[in-house]
Amino acid sequence: MALVTLSELIVSAQGGELVSFPTDTVPALAIRPDRAGVLFEVKERSQHKPLILMGDCVERFQPYWRGSAVEISIWYKVMQQHWPGPLTLVLPIEHPHGAIMNPQNPQNLGFRIPNHPQALEILRSTGPLATTSANRSGEAALTDPDRIAAAFPQGFVLKEPEPAGSGVASTVAQWSNHQWNILRSGADPLDLPAA
Repeated sequence: MALVTLSELIVSAQGGELVSFPTDTVPALAIRPDRAGVLFEVKERSQHKPLILMGDCVERFQPYWRGSAVEISIWYKVMQQHWPGPLTLVLPIEHPHGAIMNPQNPQNLGFRIPNHPQALEILRSTGPLATTSANRSGEAALTDPDRIAAAFPQGFVLKEPEPAGSGVASTVAQWSNHQWNILRSGADPLDLPAA
């Protein structure tokens, strides 16, 4: 990856290029959702491990969701309490990008709004991006821009990330059978309400 400025990274992401930028947890490797297959290739990632759709506001996610009005109201309460922040919510969806971002289970997708000013500025300009941590599959997450650039020469990495993330991955909670299930305990040690 080439080290680039914030404005250069935004233009690259809008054009469908692979990019990396900081978040409140670990740096993201990101690309437009319609090109999400590239992330599986460059990370050598199993298609059994879905990607996360990261955005700057809840409204950008609404076209993806498939849920009743009651369910969506429950989701909103959790989002209002925890977003932006280190929480990924896996929700039922009905969208063509599901098959690209979660090939083995295209009816579900993880969503997150990071609490990081540069990430939010990028996502406001690009729209939601398919994301994962910046590392080869099975290896520790990379946090240094130079090391990310060396590992992924195909794209563009923000050269002056501020501030640094926590280094701890997000908590992941899935909505299934009308209740929340914690899939991964991470940076947000939350107790989610039942339906």
